[in-house]
Amino acid sequence: MDLSLYNIIVAPVISDKAYRVNSVHKQLVLRVHMKANKPLISEALNKLFKVEVDTIRVVIRKGKAKRSGRHMTRGVHKKIAYVTLKEGYSLDFIPTSHVPVKPPTVQAEASVE
Repeated sequence: MDLSLYNIIVAPVISDKAYRVNSVHKQLVLRVHMKANKPLISEALNKLFKVEVDTIRVVIRKGKAKRSGRHMTRGVHKKIAYVTLKEGYSLDFIPTSHVPVKPPTVQAEASVE
């Protein structure tokens, strides 16, 4: 099966983790086709959205195992790409209009004398 440029990138991932990764690390989180590799993902982003890619990390999320009576089934596997764009390029898949994410702060305990 030949993948076209339009089949490689399935959808952006919209979740709390994807929002944090986008706002803190300036990375895009995309769901991609299971047979897509890093060069194909980079080429698709370059040709479809006119952006230059710096790095790509690919993760395969295994489907959740479920039991129905005595039968075990497994959900659909998903391939997720974490994409860092080069300086000066941006894609706004996740709107940043709501409250920004602040990194957690550690408070020192006051000593009791």
